[in-house]
Amino acid sequence: MKRFFGFLLVLILTIGGLAGCGESKEQVQKEKNVEEKAEVKDFPVSMKDASDQVVKIEKKPEKIVSLIPSNTEIAFALGLGDEVVGVSDFDNYPEEAAKKEKIGGTEINLEKIISLKPDLVLAHASTALNSEAALQQLKDVGIPVLVVNDAQNFEHVYDSIKMIGKATGESENAEKLIADMKKRLADLKTKVAEIKEKKKVLIEVSPAPEIYTTGNNTFMNEMLSWINAENIAADQEGWIKMDQEAMIQKNPDVIITTYGYYVENSAEQVLSRKGWENVTAIKNKQVIDIHSDRVTRSGPRIVEGVEDLAKAIYPEVFN
Repeated sequence: MKRFFGFLLVLILTIGGLAGCGESKEQVQKEKNVEEKAEVKDFPVSMKDASDQVVKIEKKPEKIVSLIPSNTEIAFALGLGDEVVGVSDFDNYPEEAAKKEKIGGTEINLEKIISLKPDLVLAHASTALNSEAALQQLKDVGIPVLVVNDAQNFEHVYDSIKMIGKATGESENAEKLIADMKKRLADLKTKVAEIKEKKKVLIEVSPAPEIYTTGNNTFMNEMLSWINAENIAADQEGWIKMDQEAMIQKNPDVIITTYGYYVENSAEQVLSRKGWENVTAIKNKQVIDIHSDRVTRSGPRIVEGVEDLAKAIYPEVFN
């Protein structure tokens, strides 16, 4: 009798466990169905891109090819690293991106792109005109091509992130990413409010003898404004070649170089320039090289670029 009751107890527990497993599996399936329905709800999607063309994407892309590093960085930041199957020769961030199939540099390899069978190609307005014929061939074989806007300020970057988010079914992640970027910038702004005296800054985007700098209506000018610094070339427009005598006369407090990745000892070269001995930045040895990608690529890391500039220009506040 005792054995019978023991057996009965084990049987009851086993049935209960199986029922629990059944409910668990059923719950998992329900959750999966909800996710799939939400995914289907977002597609097909039709949207106008930066080339003013309506792009229709039938389903959530499972294979994405990116033609420019900023698009790649946005895609990875949205959690699409596994979906990205091809990137440009210039892609180097994040580390996983460098391991993806390469599809060319200034000239794209059409055969390679088509062989990857992408559901979506992320192009860019800065290069779309030169690649117009190639992009059209991709469209002709049925591959959706989205031309992302050429961002010139933070709001434009947010637009790029929203566009890629919508095209890939990651709009929610896009909004979260933008909110995080805005918070970090707001925190910076709070800190720079303590600064009473603005420092004058020269940003060199190419070395001597032909020194190019960044004027008004450029990303880096907006970055300097954001951290309460004065761009000595703000009275000129865009990317400009500035006369050395004019730069010396402006007497910057800080000189930022962005070409240390291809010029050895870039800061030392600036510090040893003849005729610059009386410039405040030279006298105080305030010449700092920062990573070009973080201040020029119009993606999520642009916030890190602002932070880099803030630390370089106002170390007494940010370090």
